[in-house]
Amino acid sequence: MGISLHLPAYFEKCLRVLDIRELQRNFADFAARLLTRGQHLNLAPLQALLEERKRLNVETEALAAKRNACNEEMKALAKTPHLLADKREALRALGQALKNKEAELRVLEEKAEAELLLLPNLPDVSVPLGKDAHDNPVIRIWGQAPTLGFEAKAHFELGEGLGLLDFERAAKVSGARFAFLRGGLAKLERALASFMLSEHIAAGYEELSPPYLVGRQAMLGTGQLPKFEEDAFCAGKTGEYFLIPTAEVPVVNFHYDEILEAHNLPLRYCAFSPCFRAEAGSAGKDTRGLIRMHQFQKVELVQFATPETSMEALESLTRQACHILEKLGLHHRVVLLCTGDMGFASVKTYDVEVWLPGQATFREISSCSNCGDFQARRAKIRYRPAKGEKPRLVHTLNGSGLAVGRTLVAVMENFQRADGSIEIPAALVPFMGGQTEITPVSSWQSS
Repeated sequence: MGISLHLPAYFEKCLRVLDIRELQRNFADFAARLLTRGQHLNLAPLQALLEERKRLNVETEALAAKRNACNEEMKALAKTPHLLADKREALRALGQALKNKEAELRVLEEKAEAELLLLPNLPDVSVPLGKDAHDNPVIRIWGQAPTLGFEAKAHFELGEGLGLLDFERAAKVSGARFAFLRGGLAKLERALASFMLSEHIAAGYEELSPPYLVGRQAMLGTGQLPKFEEDAFCAGKTGEYFLIPTAEVPVVNFHYDEILEAHNLPLRYCAFSPCFRAEAGSAGKDTRGLIRMHQFQKVELVQFATPETSMEALESLTRQACHILEKLGLHHRVVLLCTGDMGFASVKTYDVEVWLPGQATFREISSCSNCGDFQARRAKIRYRPAKGEKPRLVHTLNGSGLAVGRTLVAVMENFQRADGSIEIPAALVPFMGGQTEITPVSSWQSS
């Protein structure tokens, strides 16, 4: 992991990516837990840096003690000027040596921080060990797959058959992995977002309309940088701005560098936004359809909770995501991600997977994660347990509530008819202005 990365000034020593003192006390346990993620991580350079930091700390403190002692000796020699010259020279030499040692320590600590920025979060002890998605246990299943009575079509076949899903024109405008939604499908996408927001607000989430362009600090704060910079769309001449990959980035940073009050926790936010992802690591995957796009819409759920309640908050957040699918009558299941399949910033994650008849399989539609204090440490978000008490790092949680494009896919495939038209689920009819189906004719007549 030979990393050369200049760290901005807002990474204060008291709020490190991971607790360096804890790492030095029990590096073996830290390494063992981290390696359960199954990644090929070479932790030897980090361990060497931490040992060198420990040595430099000792030497720096010793030099500081000598300088202080020399200062005291000079005070005692105030009445004997002829003896002060040598002592002044000794003090000057000690001061320069200390300055050099502190500079050496700063350089080393920047190297250690750069190594830590590339390391994922530690899995919670309740997360099952495993290598990949095949090792994820199914926690619960809701509903049953629909019996269509005919061969199911994939959503892109349905959309193109209706004349309402256009990839060719989008490719002329923007390239691959973009689409135009027309008429009834565009209206259905808008209705889904409005429906989701209404349900989440009714459940106690406050709606935020976030910026779609964020600075490097915000991307670092939530863990997208520096590890996943190739997956992000960079904007601006200097490369310091990014199109958001998810509303999680601006919403978590809504409380950047703040101290929250415990009596206000948990804080619950929901946000609807476009999301932009380069999908750099997904070549050849889901090349047709709306499953994996460079731009898509999503309703995001974010919570800020105390460490003692964050696992309970994760269960609550996941139930809220599932609530949307239940209201729509969509067959789905919840799986607990194993150590080898977890996201970078997560300590524990549930994936919600919806049934797609056109593919005859479950596909992820939401990922709900407890990030512990991983993001709060980077973004300097703390809370005060009680008046007069020392602030502690808050825990952050996030999840899709839901990915609008994938929910659109699920509705199209699960509510398709033999003639290629789409029935509108009852929960969405009020948001569709009373429209109950999507056909080529009714779509062009809709507003």
